[in-house]
Amino acid sequence: MSIVPSYLPLLPPATRPVTRDVVTFGEALVLFLAEPGVPLRAAATFRRSVTGAELNLAVGVSRLGHRVGWFGRIGDDAHGQLIRRVLKSEDVDTSRIVIDDEAPTGLIIRDCHPGRPIDVCYARTGSAGSRLGPDDLDLGYLADCRILSVTGVTAAISATAFAAAFRAVRAAREAGVTVLFDPNIRHKLGQIEVQLDRMRQLCQAADIVLAGEDEATAISGLSGQDRLGEWFLGQGARLAVVKRGARGAWATDGHQTWQQPALRVTVADPVGAGDAFAAGFVSAALRGASADQALQEAAAVGALDVAVAGDIEGLPTPAERDRFLTGADSVGR
Repeated sequence: MSIVPSYLPLLPPATRPVTRDVVTFGEALVLFLAEPGVPLRAAATFRRSVTGAELNLAVGVSRLGHRVGWFGRIGDDAHGQLIRRVLKSEDVDTSRIVIDDEAPTGLIIRDCHPGRPIDVCYARTGSAGSRLGPDDLDLGYLADCRILSVTGVTAAISATAFAAAFRAVRAAREAGVTVLFDPNIRHKLGQIEVQLDRMRQLCQAADIVLAGEDEATAISGLSGQDRLGEWFLGQGARLAVVKRGARGAWATDGHQTWQQPALRVTVADPVGAGDAFAAGFVSAALRGASADQALQEAAAVGALDVAVAGDIEGLPTPAERDRFLTGADSVGR
């Protein structure tokens, strides 16, 4: 790929005022997190929090100083009330949430280890979140933002949720909203080939694809940086970002490729790193950052998040992000 030295913004210039910078939607879950270091099979003490790929991103972007909206279906129960309370406390707009009085809010129960596989149990079959459908969309709300962020989790939880996601990304593109798609493959959520087929369809409607390396290979059937980048750009994206965990990340627009090493941190809980990375990248893009700066900020936000147990507890403020990037905050390094 040839190198283009000129600075290219990650987002097109804003042509109209919008109410929110980012809108995202999907299934929010209540998280029961075992005491750090204790295997799930032996855990007796749990801390209750909230999670969900889209919720994590919404909180992360809001905490970094942007206007964010999240919606989805949640149960008319104590867990749904917790989700709304947390989102409101994080200044995330919840005005389009649908309260479902016929289905419960989904749950996730897991343990927390920095150096061994995480054991996860879901209680989300038939949940309120899985009942999301196209009729739950407010197309005007989707159009009233700069970025619509969608993940493959929404595509995986049910056929109706996938239909909602597909309609949302098409409507956003038609309205001139930048669509960011993060696959977030979840093997426990159904047949992998069904998930991959749905994700390929969403890739074709995305402006920016932000995927893990294994996910990118599974979706495209290819491997290698150049081939992966060409495939995602060939589907219609103008930017492909690939996360490589401890090996960092890279991005390409087909003309220039940017590399970002992982930032060292003492890991307390590896879950949520990808959502935090996406939040950091989105924040940088909204502020007009270059791709290399966006990758660096994304890596910093991801590192700070995994230094704390829980999916949203370690998401930083702008001051915390900047202090970490300048080396003033070691976070156990």
